[in-house]
Amino acid sequence: MKVLHLIGGGDVGGAKVHVLSLVKELTARIDVTLLSLRPGAFADEARAMGIDVKVIKSSNIIKDIRHAIGFVKNNNFDIIHSHGAKANIFAYAIKKACNIPVVTTMHSDYKLDYLQSLPKRLSIGLFNSGVLHSLDYYIVVTSAFRKMLIERGFDTNSIYTILNGIDFDKKLKDYSREEFALKYGIQLDKNDILVGIAARLTPVKGISTLLEAAKLVVEKNPKVKFLIGGDGEDYKSLTARCHQLGLENNVFFLGWLNDPYELMSIIDISVLTSISEGFPYSILEGARFSKATVSSRVGGIPDLIDSSENGYLFEPLDYSTLAEYLLELSLDHEKRKEFGRRIYEKAYKNFSLDAMCKTQLAIYSQIQKNILNEAKGKKYDVIVSGYYGFGNIGDDAMLRSIVDNLKEQRPGISILALSRNPVETARNYGVSAINRKNVFKVYWSMKKAKLFIYGGGNIIQDSTSSRSLMFYLGTAWLAKKLKLKIMFYANGIGPINKPRNIEHSRKILNMADVITVRERFSLNELKKMGITGPKIALTADAAFAVNINQAELNDSRNFAGLSLDKSYAGFSVRRCPGSEEHQHVKYEQAIAEAADYVFTKYGLEPVFIPMEYDVDICTIKNIISKMKTKNHTISNNRTILETFSVIHKMDIMVSMRLHALIFAAYLKIPFIGISYQPKVDGFLEYINQPSAGNVKEISFERLRSKIDNVLQNREPIKAVLESSVENLICKARENSGYAIELISE
Repeated sequence: MKVLHLIGGGDVGGAKVHVLSLVKELTARIDVTLLSLRPGAFADEARAMGIDVKVIKSSNIIKDIRHAIGFVKNNNFDIIHSHGAKANIFAYAIKKACNIPVVTTMHSDYKLDYLQSLPKRLSIGLFNSGVLHSLDYYIVVTSAFRKMLIERGFDTNSIYTILNGIDFDKKLKDYSREEFALKYGIQLDKNDILVGIAARLTPVKGISTLLEAAKLVVEKNPKVKFLIGGDGEDYKSLTARCHQLGLENNVFFLGWLNDPYELMSIIDISVLTSISEGFPYSILEGARFSKATVSSRVGGIPDLIDSSENGYLFEPLDYSTLAEYLLELSLDHEKRKEFGRRIYEKAYKNFSLDAMCKTQLAIYSQIQKNILNEAKGKKYDVIVSGYYGFGNIGDDAMLRSIVDNLKEQRPGISILALSRNPVETARNYGVSAINRKNVFKVYWSMKKAKLFIYGGGNIIQDSTSSRSLMFYLGTAWLAKKLKLKIMFYANGIGPINKPRNIEHSRKILNMADVITVRERFSLNELKKMGITGPKIALTADAAFAVNINQAELNDSRNFAGLSLDKSYAGFSVRRCPGSEEHQHVKYEQAIAEAADYVFTKYGLEPVFIPMEYDVDICTIKNIISKMKTKNHTISNNRTILETFSVIHKMDIMVSMRLHALIFAAYLKIPFIGISYQPKVDGFLEYINQPSAGNVKEISFERLRSKIDNVLQNREPIKAVLESSVENLICKARENSGYAIELISE
């Protein structure tokens, strides 16, 4: 493989470190050339590292572009890899002239580049914004940047994430605080607590935030000294503000640092105050020396720092909170030491130079595979359709599980989701997405795909409406006409009541290649309809294979305002489709009395958990209006992880919503189901757990009896769930195996 890295050549700081470190490491494994668009320190340093460097620079940019195109044509590169605005513009011209795929690394938010220069912002900045969408692939250094690009209309299947890496094996020099103070002409006492930052003195780095925080810190602990390494256009204004605040004896501007490790080695606390970032190397440099770290919550910093666990995060410009954290750490040697140890361990595990290089090579290989697939007319491996983009947590959990499981089995798999809200779906689940009702886009996407999946849910039924059933059947028919493989992935099937709908469903389902169902009721419905064409398997709901670990649950534990010291009972309700009004009032009254009962009898505060907020909230409000005791309602727009986190706090779940029951089962939380459709009965039977009966016949007395039985036998029930759920998780994971087999065929 032969790769050309293209860069402006004036880069400093994190971008320079990233490119030179990466290219140096790649050179030992593939054929790499570095093309710099100006001579100078960057190109010289690259040569000193043994990198093959070519420099193009004249007074005529058109001439330079022509030279770059000629250089590429003469050297048969497989991939062009650009870094930065000017390099992106050159890469775009090369792509057009040479038809070579271009990947660009986004080291920063391109809309915030050149803030210090209006002419450059209106020229190179705007031109770069224009050409970016015409490049082929994008590498981001943070998960936050991935979301940013998706929200701006970039195709998520073209975006790759690579974590910045630092060489943890490189032997470090011995540094001395005394020599440092002498070199920079500053007064440091051996008992001083040193806070350090290495950054360009530009507005986006937020150094003024550090000065305002320093004023508050020094007032309470004058032993704290602040060392600021770097240069830039804000130098005069920052030093003037420093004098205004009377910080001359505590804040020292060091100027440009040739060796940032020199600063990081002698400080006690590493700090970063940026308003916007990708993933700054200064944070890793501090971690390399096991320094306690306080940073603004920007870019990829939260990928490294778990606030209050291995450092502190504060919101950009919030100097008061920054001051609180710095003051606390300045007075607590043991916490500084512990934070330093923890951040080193996480950085060593996830942010090494070797890991960065391996990820980059995998990205190059995937790009080459994508080129071969597109040459065969196949852009997508899988198109996934379902009830996505409607704000339903259960359906979103199924999509997340399907995507994660497919990517786990086949890294680099390209997935397109049909959604009501494509931008939100793409941002949250890392897939390309289009509007499911855009017939033209759906048609052209299917022509470029291999497999069509109906991903989970109970879509093959007419209890809700015949219209939705016809929509799903029609889309499957179109997929088959375009010669795609078809899989119904962990679906619920039925009931289908109208003879005409049964006939249409029989015809389409028999066209499928594989149907997996999530419970025995659905399996029996397929048999009743006479479905014999596809391979059929009983698995489990896709949401059972969602990847949620204990650490993620703990990270989200306090988001909903629920106290760790209290005990709770969860209720997940919805309106009953087709129920008479008097039946609905009776059901709401029964739930209200049950919620009051768990509070007065067991001290469990009722928590209402909407799984589809806009649909559920009206019923929740009706129930609460009938209650007498304290209660809590989870607010709108909660994520899958946050919903899992809430249910994880419950002692018991009482639910109509199927996926609230599935989430509870996954977390081994004892539960009681209330049936409104056969899918709920089917699940409860499959997992052998109690039902309070059909919603149309519900009563408080029956609910009370079930609640007493569950709460008085929590531990035995949890033990049963422990064994049965593990089996369901394994079954749910089988679904993705069937899908991968179809793609491979």
